[in-house]
Amino acid sequence: MNILNVALSVVLAYLLGSIPSAVWIGKRFHNIDVRQHGSGNAGTTNTIRVLGWATGIPVLLIDIAKGWLAATLPVLFHMAVHGSGLLTNLQMMTGIIAIIGHIFPVFAGFRGGKGVATVFGVFLALQPLLTLCSIGIFLAVLFITGIVSVSSMIAGISFPVFLFLFFDSPSIFFKIFAILAGIALLVTHRTNIGRLWRGEEPKLLKFGKKNKES
Repeated sequence: MNILNVALSVVLAYLLGSIPSAVWIGKRFHNIDVRQHGSGNAGTTNTIRVLGWATGIPVLLIDIAKGWLAATLPVLFHMAVHGSGLLTNLQMMTGIIAIIGHIFPVFAGFRGGKGVATVFGVFLALQPLLTLCSIGIFLAVLFITGIVSVSSMIAGISFPVFLFLFFDSPSIFFKIFAILAGIALLVTHRTNIGRLWRGEEPKLLKFGKKNKES
């Protein structure tokens, strides 16, 4: 394993994660910094609320892609044997660095998003089938509740549950990471949990009669 490749992968992963898609796209096409509106979060949900679906979907795809690409760097650099626990650990490392970059982006004053889409991008690179199952859970819950925070938390928790029940990984560290990622999603959504408890969490999708939720 080439140490220079490892160092390069770490730097590239952080820079990829630091791409503030919500901020750049919002400013470029709407002259709006989404962090100054809505929830103040530079993520897909707030982008959709503030700027609409046509802007939010590209933000979502970019944030997923940068997590996927960051976690794929060790494969591209041939840093370990394919399918080995070492390669999984290296992919997990660069993926975590990208998530940190998303939350604390150097290109946007270290004020980023919560990292949900980037986490899914990392998981998509490491466990594509399992990730698709969790995305299915996300979409199902979103359709039922219309609330992104609830969908994200349940999908995040479903990932380690499905991993231990129906899938496997050559790396024990990845299993630990999957559990910690689910817990981290709950922590980063603690304000959403508070609003849910008070019945104040806004819905992204609304079915039936319109209500006065904001």
